[in-house]
Amino acid sequence: MNKTDLQSSQQTVHHGSVLRLHDIDTISVSTLLSRYGLILTMVPADSEIPGSYWGDEEAGLIADELLVRADTPVHSILHEACHYICMDEDRRDGLDTNAGGDYDEENAVCYLQILLADHIKQFGRLRMFEDMDRWGYTFRLGSAQAWFERDAEDALNWLLQRNLINQQLKPCWSLRKD
Repeated sequence: MNKTDLQSSQQTVHHGSVLRLHDIDTISVSTLLSRYGLILTMVPADSEIPGSYWGDEEAGLIADELLVRADTPVHSILHEACHYICMDEDRRDGLDTNAGGDYDEENAVCYLQILLADHIKQFGRLRMFEDMDRWGYTFRLGSAQAWFERDAEDALNWLLQRNLINQQLKPCWSLRKD
């Protein structure tokens, strides 16, 4: 059994209470994504988001484009960006909508999105914990923060082994190579 018992973000709780792209400085998001070679592409408000696995306002991935609307939750943007960062080169080369990956990679994605939240103005780690819980991410210890602080050693090691973060829990600003 996966340590986090993470379930899909389709199990939403309070959509309106999470921070969305229109609530923050879009330039800081775009700048962060560009460090990984990702292009933030805005989609008109009344349009479906191409490349969105879950649909609705959830971020989409096609090749090196992260597609969003102004109402896309910031946690969704970071989650999909972290899928891009954590996937191997073969999957990244053919990326269209479904990031794939296994449970260990999914846990690493969640851990990395929490770390990257500190690099977005008006967001940060504590807000990421709150938004993950509000959205319906579920963890064995009951909250994203409890998982991150006390039950995510496997995700941390996964990221360290692939040189995506360093021992100080700082991003290495590189993509997975293997």
